[in-house]
Amino acid sequence: SQSAHKIVALFVGLFCLFLLAPVQMAPTPASMCTPLKTLNDSLSHRRRYMKHNFPINYTIRVHQHEVFKLSNISRMRLQVEGLDELVLQRLWFQVNQGVLKKILRVMPERHPSRPYTAELEIRFRDAEGVFVHSHPAEVFQQELPEVIQDTWDHLTEEPDRVPESRWRYASPKSLLDNFCHTMHCLFSECFASKEAQQDYCSVSYWRKGRKKDLEPES
Repeated sequence: SQSAHKIVALFVGLFCLFLLAPVQMAPTPASMCTPLKTLNDSLSHRRRYMKHNFPINYTIRVHQHEVFKLSNISRMRLQVEGLDELVLQRLWFQVNQGVLKKILRVMPERHPSRPYTAELEIRFRDAEGVFVHSHPAEVFQQELPEVIQDTWDHLTEEPDRVPESRWRYASPKSLLDNFCHTMHCLFSECFASKEAQQDYCSVSYWRKGRKKDLEPES
C-alpha cells in the first residue's frame, strides 16, 4: 500500500541520514596527518630561517586577520555556539595562504630563507589539497557563520581597498609561530602525544618550556 511505501521511504531516509551524520562530524581525516606532520617538520626550523636571517625587529605588513592566534580561535568558539571545527580549519588555510605569500613577497631571490619559505608553501599547498579532497564538495559550499564570513570577506578584499587601520606589522617568526600553534590546535588528532593529553589550544601549553620536540633549534 501507499502508506507502507511511505514508511519504508522514511526509514531509508533516516538510515541515510544516520550514515551521513558521522561524516559531517568526523574528526580530522587520517589522510590529513601525513602532510600536516611534514609541514610541522618544516616549521620546527622556523627560528633559524625566520629570525636569524632577518634584521632585529624586522616586520612585514599583513592584514589584521592574518595575525591569527589561539585567542582568535577561542573568541570565535565563544561567539558561535557549536562552531564546526571544519569551518575553523577552512579559515586557517585561507589565513596562512596569505601569510606565506606576504613573507615570500618581501624576500629577494637570493635571500637565504627564500628556498625554505618556498618549500614551506609547497608543503602547505599539499596539505590544502588533501584537506579539500578528503571532504565532500558540498561541505565547502555551506554558508559560513556571520563572524567567520566577515573575517573571510576581509581576507579576500583587494589589498588597495583595505583601509590603513586594518593593516598590522608582525615579524615573520611570530607569524609562523601563530601558523604552528593554531595548526596543532585545529588538527590536534594529528599531533596527539602518547603521554598525557595535551591542550594545544591553550596559550600556557606553548609558553611552558617551548616544547623541544617542536622547536629543536631554539
